[in-house]
Amino acid sequence: MKNSLSELLKNLPSDTWRSETVGIRKIENDDDLWYAVAECSLVPEQEDFVNPAGFSIGRAYLSPSDNVPCVICKADGERIGFIVFRKWSGAAPAFNWSYFIDKKFQGMGYGKAAAKLAIKILRAADPKTPLKLSTEVHNTKAQKLYQTVGFVKTDELDGDDLVFVLN
Repeated sequence: MKNSLSELLKNLPSDTWRSETVGIRKIENDDDLWYAVAECSLVPEQEDFVNPAGFSIGRAYLSPSDNVPCVICKADGERIGFIVFRKWSGAAPAFNWSYFIDKKFQGMGYGKAAAKLAIKILRAADPKTPLKLSTEVHNTKAQKLYQTVGFVKTDELDGDDLVFVLN
């Protein structure tokens, strides 16, 4: 992978970033930033499973070429979640994302639609690079979702998190 993730994503056609249900767009203004760090929230039992958007945006500030923070929107443009695309920090090259859907929009299929769109985006950026996701052992909802969209649980651990791969 000779180009940075940021460069690969920047060169994608705009229709790559949309599906019938959701769209993803890079955080490029104060309103999107405020939404991601202050307005978008989870139910309390999910908060331990996901890094806060502010942490991910801070990581993107420190390493902008390998971390691309975005908002997830409904087809009409209403913001409904946060996602950050990243290079996997392991030895072998891979792409990764971390995301969540605002508690007001959960249970409506947006999480699955956003996961499918994230796969489409990262495959368009580089079809040969595997996708890896990690999740807490007790986050069975995320594990089920990842498997539903084609990920397979590996024997690998990311710290004490389970790792799923889509080759």
